[in-house]
Amino acid sequence: MAKIAGRKKRIIVTTAVLAAISGGAAFAYWSATGTGVGEAKTAADSVPFTFVSQAATGGPLSPGGTQQTVAFAVTNPGTGVQYLADVEVTVDEDWSVGTTLPCTAADFTVGPVVVTKGSINAGASVNGTVKVTMNNSATNQDNCKGVTVPLVFSAS
Repeated sequence: MAKIAGRKKRIIVTTAVLAAISGGAAFAYWSATGTGVGEAKTAADSVPFTFVSQAATGGPLSPGGTQQTVAFAVTNPGTGVQYLADVEVTVDEDWSVGTTLPCTAADFTVGPVVVTKGSINAGASVNGTVKVTMNNSATNQDNCKGVTVPLVFSAS
């Protein structure tokens, strides 16, 4: 009987090992449902367009004389597409040269502005041009001789 007792132990141990292995390979789960929330955030504001202008081309300005053309680029420095609806270019209203009959923004006409309007991708630019003319007024305009006329660019 000693042989049988040893055999019973092996059978019992083998059965226990098989039960442990098969129990570890079985899968069970609970089914469930659930809900949750998340969010994404948009930029708080658009980023202002930037402008870079080139040196004016054309003959020198004089009262009632030739026009000059100023080329410029409008850039979208933002991280998303922004819409360029319009570009306005003016002579700086605070600028003047001279005291008696000073040279001012009123001595010049700016326009038309030519630029492609519409969507501008992030980091992209569009090019444009604007004409500048010196008006021929009924007063002495000597204070406008040799000046550099400051232009102000704005976009909407």
